[in-house]
Amino acid sequence: MPVTFYRPTWVEVDLDAIRHNVVEIIKRLEDKSEVMAVVKANGYGHGAFEVAGAALEAGATSLGVALLEEAIELREKGITVPILVFGWVSPYDAPIAAEYDITITFFQEEWLEEASELSYDHTLKLHMKWDTGMGRVGIRTEDELVSLLEVFKSTSKKKSFSLTGVFTHFATADEDELDYFEMQYNRFESMLKTFNSHWDGTVNVHIGNSAASIRFPGKMQKFVRFGISLYGLYPSSTVKKEHQVELKPAFSLKCRLTHVKEVPTNESISYGATYTTKGNEWIGTIPIGYADGWIRKLQGMEVLVNGNRMPIVGRICMDQSMVKLDRYYPVGTLVTLIGKQKGDIIEMDEIADYLDTINYEIPCNITSRVPRIYSH
Repeated sequence: MPVTFYRPTWVEVDLDAIRHNVVEIIKRLEDKSEVMAVVKANGYGHGAFEVAGAALEAGATSLGVALLEEAIELREKGITVPILVFGWVSPYDAPIAAEYDITITFFQEEWLEEASELSYDHTLKLHMKWDTGMGRVGIRTEDELVSLLEVFKSTSKKKSFSLTGVFTHFATADEDELDYFEMQYNRFESMLKTFNSHWDGTVNVHIGNSAASIRFPGKMQKFVRFGISLYGLYPSSTVKKEHQVELKPAFSLKCRLTHVKEVPTNESISYGATYTTKGNEWIGTIPIGYADGWIRKLQGMEVLVNGNRMPIVGRICMDQSMVKLDRYYPVGTLVTLIGKQKGDIIEMDEIADYLDTINYEIPCNITSRVPRIYSH
């Protein structure tokens, strides 16, 4: 169904690029490893449901999200494949996860005990998180592991709890220096050995994020959690430079000029009068601002007009920004803030470098005020 919007500002999401990226990582992985498409944070700002559909069509076999709410939304839109929630879910919401056939993450004995006091009409599927060096959540020692398994065995006897997976997350898999990655990998291998000596059932083991799956495909387990690179973005400059997989960015941000004026010398533009014209200048207004996630620090960043780079001048407003044009352009002229236009491209990485941040943050910042348009 076509998306109706009235302000000429929009995001274009290329679902063929999503499919391409899944196919490319599958080619790189060994046959034992499958792909979990990570669609948390509304698919990193691209649209979780639409991206999930494209990724599954291309060969992904499961989905990963951060919140129970995200998983439920996908279920209610008709997605039936396995979904794992990475983040902490209240034990009192565990029956809801079971009802929706959503797998949730656990790592605390008291969580299991509290969850086991509730009533369940369906089996609760669980993955155990191991903290091998990320420092966020998860058990950290083999003693904790053995103790948690004992509690799980006792609680699962009285409840329909099913341990279906164990996993960890690497903190530095995308960096040049790999000593810390190797330390984490070795810790995981040691914990896995202990786990296997205390557990008879079969579980899905997963350790690989985008960087690890691209750089170390032979070390991956049952599946990889394909996150940032699902969207055609490399996890770091190191991974991008190594270029072991060909990714296609899926996200473009565009708008159209809504006003064009010739401003004489020594006139100021926008709040605070931070920019003053140095001669007669053509100034264009575009309908995007910090309420859309195009934050004020992007003053001075370039955009593409007619395939040429032109700077944002003056402070970015809540809903609008101004651009110094090289000549007159009619109202309605296309402006590309992220993506290709004619012979040039403004990449997500360029925006991230300008803001001294990472590319992950840029599409997530673009708010729901900006409609997403999907090409198939």
